Amino acid sequence: MSTRFHLVGSLLRPQELLDHKTAIQERDDVTYPFYDDVPGYRETEVASTRDVVAKQIENGVGILTDGEYNRALWHTDFIWGLGGTERFIAEHGYYFRDLDEEGTYETRRDIGVRVVAPLSGRGHHFIETYRRLAELSEGRPTKLSIPSPSHVFGELSGKLFGAPNAGRAEGVYANADELKAGLLRAYQEFAGEYAEAGGEILQLDDCLWEMFAEDNPTSPFTGGAVPYEQVRGFAEEFIDLNNALIDHAHTLGLKVWTHNCRGNYDSRHMGAGSYEAIAELFLRKQRYDRFFLEWDDERAGSIEALRVFADRHETEVVLGLLSSKTAELDDEERVRALLEEAASIVDKERLHLSHQCGFASCDNGNELSEEQQWAKVGQGQRIAREFWGS
Repeated sequence: MSTRFHLVGSLLRPQELLDHKTAIQERDDVTYPFYDDVPGYRETEVASTRDVVAKQIENGVGILTDGEYNRALWHTDFIWGLGGTERFIAEHGYYFRDLDEEGTYETRRDIGVRVVAPLSGRGHHFIETYRRLAELSEGRPTKLSIPSPSHVFGELSGKLFGAPNAGRAEGVYANADELKAGLLRAYQEFAGEYAEAGGEILQLDDCLWEMFAEDNPTSPFTGGAVPYEQVRGFAEEFIDLNNALIDHAHTLGLKVWTHNCRGNYDSRHMGAGSYEAIAELFLRKQRYDRFFLEWDDERAGSIEALRVFADRHETEVVLGLLSSKTAELDDEERVRALLEEAASIVDKERLHLSHQCGFASCDNGNELSEEQQWAKVGQGQRIAREFWGS
């Protein structure tokens, strides 16, 4: 075990659980969390979660998660669980870059969200699943990952160009500002109930930041198509929304972490753009206690972007130098070299190590076996022990 190596959140699902989730994605007559509509689903999820928590303990994982077994995609299930939302099957899924980097790869299509009433975060199903995790952990540290409010706002308000479920809040909120305020209240309600349930660490996952990187060739915001002032305004809007929730969560005694992702679906990715290009905005200005960042390949750019954290002495950084997308073990010389470089910029005691993302941000997971997954976890723990000596 190393206290310096961490899981981002998700783990590969067993086949019996996958069978239920595969059946759900084709149906538009089911309501989250689907237990009443899919016989055996609740029992399978509960048993699978018990097994994956035990597996984490067996493999020396320090901060436990539920493997994100209660969701199909990293963010949709949380949104479906908010009061005032309705799920639907969209005309198309999200599009990722295929493995050849030329073609596109479509996700599952049951990703739609309509806002049909004022949003509420009370009584969310994720609180039930968190209590299950806390009981299974037997006093060990745990965390819960949910999508950031800015990501959800970006999709529901249509500020993410081309999102298949964008602009679905008409008729409930008169404008984007009202939607944003309603969404923040719902998140604050959820955070309050999470703290009451004994939660201590809330992780907000986010896939938006690279859209604002000027060196991201795949973003609709780059290349002059949208005026810079408007792009900057969108970015500040998202940052302010996240900070409002972070500040509120801090008053509840919660630690608030974030994971930034460039897309992770069936070993495919979505975005480019370096951290250097967005460091002064999304790294410096967001008031998270810990940042999980991705440096598993060249898309993230230079690790020099960490310089924005040099004077943020209470902020920790988890370096996603390992890959959850590949079946092979990672190049340890590369990882150690980047750890040394990072430690020359930010105090070594504020750094941690992880894979760039979870192993199954979506239900089907990445293209590796469970045995390979745990071998990669073991490699990460060993590298961390050798580098930090703990």
